[in-house]
Amino acid sequence: MLLGKLKVLVPLLKLVKLSTLATMAISIGAYAMEWGFAFAAGFVLLIFVHEMGHAWMMRRQGIPAGAPIFIPFVGALIAMKGRPRDAWVEALVAIAGPLVGSAGALVCLGIGLATGHPFWIALASTGFLLNLFNLLPVPPLDGGRIVPVMSRWLWIAGYAGGIALWIATQSPLLLVILLLGLIEAWRAFRRSDPAYLAVAPRRRLLVAVGYFGLAGLLAVAHAGADLLLASWHAARG
Repeated sequence: MLLGKLKVLVPLLKLVKLSTLATMAISIGAYAMEWGFAFAAGFVLLIFVHEMGHAWMMRRQGIPAGAPIFIPFVGALIAMKGRPRDAWVEALVAIAGPLVGSAGALVCLGIGLATGHPFWIALASTGFLLNLFNLLPVPPLDGGRIVPVMSRWLWIAGYAGGIALWIATQSPLLLVILLLGLIEAWRAFRRSDPAYLAVAPRRRLLVAVGYFGLAGLLAVAHAGADLLLASWHAARG
C-alpha cells in the first residue's frame, strides 16, 4: 500500500524544480522576519501542500502543470499549461488546493492536540484561515474558479464580502486581488461561453455541497483552533 502511495507522489515531486526550492527559501526568509524561522517554514510548507493539491488534480485531469512558484507575502501559484475542457474540471482543480491544504492543517492540529504544543495549533489555525480565504468567490482566488459551475453571479456576493473584508483589514494585497478579479470577471461576462459552462445538474450539486461544506468546516476548524490557543494562554496566564 505504501509503495502504491509513493507512485502517486513521484509525478508530483517531479514538479519541484530549483525555482520552487529557491522561492520557497526566499519566502521562508521573508516570513521569518515576522514570525520566526520555525513558523515561517511551517507556513510555507502548508502553502506547498495546498499547491500540490492543485497539481495532483491537474495530473488526474490530464492538464500539464508548471512548477510551483512562491511569492513572499502573496502566497504561491502553479501554472496551468492547458485550458480545462469545461467549468466542472476547472472547479475540481480549484477546490483540490483548499481540500488538500485543509488536510495539511488538520495534521498540524492533530499533532498539536497530541503534544499539547501551541505552535502546532497556531500553525493549524493559520492553515485553516489561509484555505478559507482562498475560497472567497472572487477570481483569481480558488473560490472564484469554483463558483461559476453554480453561477457566475455568485462573484457579486464574493465582491461584497471581499470589500467588507478590505474595509476591516485595509489589506493592500486584498485590494489588488479585488481589482484583478474585477477585470477578469468583466472579461468573463463579455466573452461568455455557454458550452464551457454547460455542466450536468448533479455535478453542480456536488460542487455546491463540496464548496459550501468545506468553507463551513474551515470556519469552524479555525474558530476551534483559536479557542484552543486562547484556553492554553489562559491556563499559562
